[in-house]
This record gives sequence, structure tokens and C-alpha cells, in this order.
Amino acid sequence: MKSFVQRVVETLSVGENKDRVSVVQYSRDPQTHFSLNTYKEKQNVLAAVQQLNHKGGKPLNTGAALDYVRKNAFTDSSGSRHQDGVPQILILLNGGRSQDDVASAAAALKQDKVVPFCVGTRNADILELQMIAYNPSYAFSVLRFDDMGSIHQQLVSFVKRVPRQQPRLKSHNVLDQTESIQRDIVFLLDSSDEMQSDFKAILGFVETMVDKFNVDENKDHVSVVQYSRTPSVEFFLNTYKTQQDVAANVQSVRYKGGTPLNTGAALHFVKDNIFTASSGSRHQQGVPQILVLLTGGRSSDDVRNAAENLRGMGVMVCVVGTKNADTLEIQSISQEASHAFFAADSSDLSGIEQQIFSVIKKSETPAVKPALYDPNRRDIVFLLDGSDGSQQRFPDIKDFVQRIVADLNIDANKDHVAVVQYSNTVETDFNLRRYSTEDEVLDGVRGLSHKGGYPHNIGAALQYVREHVFTSDSGSRLVEGVPQILILLSGGRSGDDIRTPVRMLKETGVISIAIGTTDADTLEMQTISHEPNYAISIIDYEALHTAKQDVLSLLRDASHHVEQTTPKNVFGKMQCFNLLA
Repeated sequence: MKSFVQRVVETLSVGENKDRVSVVQYSRDPQTHFSLNTYKEKQNVLAAVQQLNHKGGKPLNTGAALDYVRKNAFTDSSGSRHQDGVPQILILLNGGRSQDDVASAAAALKQDKVVPFCVGTRNADILELQMIAYNPSYAFSVLRFDDMGSIHQQLVSFVKRVPRQQPRLKSHNVLDQTESIQRDIVFLLDSSDEMQSDFKAILGFVETMVDKFNVDENKDHVSVVQYSRTPSVEFFLNTYKTQQDVAANVQSVRYKGGTPLNTGAALHFVKDNIFTASSGSRHQQGVPQILVLLTGGRSSDDVRNAAENLRGMGVMVCVVGTKNADTLEIQSISQEASHAFFAADSSDLSGIEQQIFSVIKKSETPAVKPALYDPNRRDIVFLLDGSDGSQQRFPDIKDFVQRIVADLNIDANKDHVAVVQYSNTVETDFNLRRYSTEDEVLDGVRGLSHKGGYPHNIGAALQYVREHVFTSDSGSRLVEGVPQILILLSGGRSGDDIRTPVRMLKETGVISIAIGTTDADTLEMQTISHEPNYAISIIDYEALHTAKQDVLSLLRDASHHVEQTTPKNVFGKMQCFNLLA
């Protein structure tokens, strides 16, 4: 581990006005060996690393360590230059699953614009590392720590691509710089029996947040709803027009009580009854719609469809979980890890306010008006396993593609479809501009011939579709803001490296859905996919039909994303590195 750190430091340009390095070691608790402002020269950093002694201790509390570096290492007093926009980079070396929660600590780091990279051994939890990492491709897995040299070059390459940040606002109130911004904010509060003793603290949390908004008839509007078995509206978005009225009526909210906790029904309720024009929503005028959900337990009903429908209409969902809230459920509702927050109990809620403000600030950019949005305008590329191993099941693969196509809205100005096969090489069966009607696409799929070949070179296939299929010449409408979606089918582990092609495809703005059989590599599928939940596992290609509804659901979800292409310019040299081992 020390050798790996030294190799990384060797690639840096350490200096007072250049790169700075800190090292923290952790087990049960963290320990700073030296801070970002301790050493000004590379040889001093290298000597200090060489002198490190192993800390020892158990268990492994990665969450506490992440929280520690955020509060103690990436600070002005420790030499961080985050106020000047200098990239803040964390490199985590990890050999096992954390014994505490990492999700909220990781989200808080990202909210503070820290970019985490993770390197874990086979005893580490790769999904945990992907959650911590800035994106899943920034999480690396090696068999043993003495194998870390194999990923050294790629890690350094990624690190050097981290861009400068906008300087952080020094004001405590993130929203006070944007007085002209309009927002519709709905607070949905868990008032089930289990939350009775915490309800006063929850109202205090809402009150503090409202105090930071700019409530006015032509600026921020606020609504409050509480729920347990059923929802109950305290006031609508158009009920109160002043800060004082909203604050006073938050204070007067009375605890509702009830059981069970039906979060799914509550989400449906706010979509159908609060985020509407009659209740004061300005969605039709392009005003950002924001939902802040506070929940203290697992829902008794399904939340997935309700959350998907909210996101489908453009609502930004932030979720605060406390007490017995379910981590996976909260993440599925919020969709983005950076929009999910966790507090052990209601006394910890105050620490989350500023993080939510940072997320809400993203809504400064005016929302796209619904009149300009067409959910059936997508460029969808099927990348099919055409290897020798899929030959017998190729009719099932074709049938699956036809089933998906039948649920699309194919037209010259709506959905476009392309089909590509891969094995050891890649071939385009038809590109995005070839067909403009459903019948033409279905005929094209029926006429597919199995390609053959071995092995599965998925990396080369991903690079091929980026360079030859998701292009204007081949019919891609990326420059028009049309979502670019890839549906990959894989029946085995890739024979080549996928990481660089995956990263480049994501930077292009392509949203990938990966479907793998039991012979495929699960981690590989999750790495390729837009997010881990965009990876679908099936027994074999004969069972492809069982994945249809999941794929259609993900397609609807993906339709609302237009990824921004990462600039390809060379970034500044000043960086702050924290190595957490």
C-alpha cells in the first residue's frame, strides 16, 4: 500500500502552488499522518509515506473515515484550496466491507465537490466502493494489495482528468445568491406512529430550511404534506405567499399518526394533487419542481412506480432517511446517490440541511418546459451478443428485440432504432437512420443472421458503437438533445478491457442498460450500465422475455436524461489529494 501511494505521488507535481498531498489511515477510527499543508516538496511527502507505521484495529468503519476526511482533511485549516476551485480528490484503499453506513458520508463528500476514487481487494464490497466512488468506473478491484500496480496507470489517468471546480460560496446560505430563481418545493413528512417522538425535530428541520428560501408570490413556493397510512395536506403551493406565513404554519402543524407507512401512496398523492396547476405548481412554466421526503421506516407498499412517475414529470426528489429507514428504498426513490441523505436519529438532521441546499441549487437552471419534451424521442441501439455461444438462442434474442420495438413509438421524428452484433469483431446490421417505421424495423430484426465468432470483445464493441453508431452520420440526434440509449446483451465475460470504452461512452452522453446471463460477469455489467440498477441478470437468453418490463421501465427512466459531455480539454495542474487507507 505504501509503495502504491509512493508511485502515485511520483506522478504528481508537488508544491505550494501545485499539487498537495495528505495521508489518513483508518480502521475503527481515523488518524491523520500529515495534512495537505504539511509538506511543500515531493521528496518530503515520499519520505513521510515511507515512514508510515501500520495503525491496526478493528472493525473497519469506512463511513466514519469518509466523514472524518470531509470535516478534517478537506478544510481550509488543513490546506484545502476548495475555495479557489482546486480539484479535491480522495483515493480510498480498502480491504473489506465497512461495518458502518457509507452512503450518507459518501453523498456528503460529493456534495462538497470531492471526487472519490476507490481501490479494493477481493474482500472489499465492490457495490459499496461503487457507491462511494464519484462514478462506478472510478472504483477498481484487485485480488490483493500487491496487485495494485496493475491499475496504477489507469487510476492516474482518471485523476488527471478531474476538472477544476467552481469556487465554493462562503455564505452559509447557498440560496441567497439566487434571489431571482423560482422553485416549487414540497415537503413530504413521515408522521407514522413510529415518528411521534421525532416529529417536533422534523418540523424544526423544515422550518430551518424554509427560513433559507426566498418565499414570495413570484419566487419560491412551499407546500407541506404529512403521511402514514394516508396522506394529509397541511397547505398547498399556492396557499401562502410570504416567508412569515409559511414558517408560522409549519410551526402549527399537528402530528397525524397512523400505521402502516405507505410511502408509495404518498408519492402518488403529491404527484396527482400537489404538483398540479390547481394546487399552485408552476411546472407548465418551467419552474423547477422539488420534493423533499423525510421518512423513518420501510414502506409497506411499492415505491418504485410512484418515484419513477415523479421523476418522469421532472420532479427532483431528495430523500432524508432516519431511524429505521431502508437504505436501498431511499436510494431507489431518489434515484441519484447524491440526493439520498441519512441521519441516525432526528438530532442529526441539522447536519443535512446544507447538503440539501447544495442539491437544490442545481435547480437554478430553468427546467425544460413540458411542451418541448417528447418521451418518445429516443435513439436506441441494441448491441447483441453474436458470438458462437449465442447461436442456438439467437431466435430468442431476435424475439426479445422485436418485443421491445413493438412498445416503442418509431417514427422519423420520434424513436429511432439501430442493431449491432459483436463477438471478436463488430458489425452494424442497421443504423439509426436506416428505418423510420415500426414495420421496417421489425422486418429488419426478423432478417438478422447470426454473426458468429469468439470471444466476447465487449470493450471493442462499446468503442465501435461510440465511434460509428452514436454519430450524426449514422443518424444520432445527440446534438439535438435526444437521449442516447444502449441496450447491451451479453452471454459471457468480456475478452478485452471494458473500462476505458465504458468511460468514454458515458462521457459521450450514452445511457447504457446491460443485460447479462449467468455466464456474464455481474460486476462488468454494473460497470457498463448507467447505474448499477440499470444492470439486469437473467438465467440464459431463453429467459430474455422476463426482462421486458424491466427494460421498458428503464427506457422510460432513461428518456429523461440528457447527459452532458465531459470537456476534453486539459485541466489545471493544482490538485488536493487525500489518500485514505
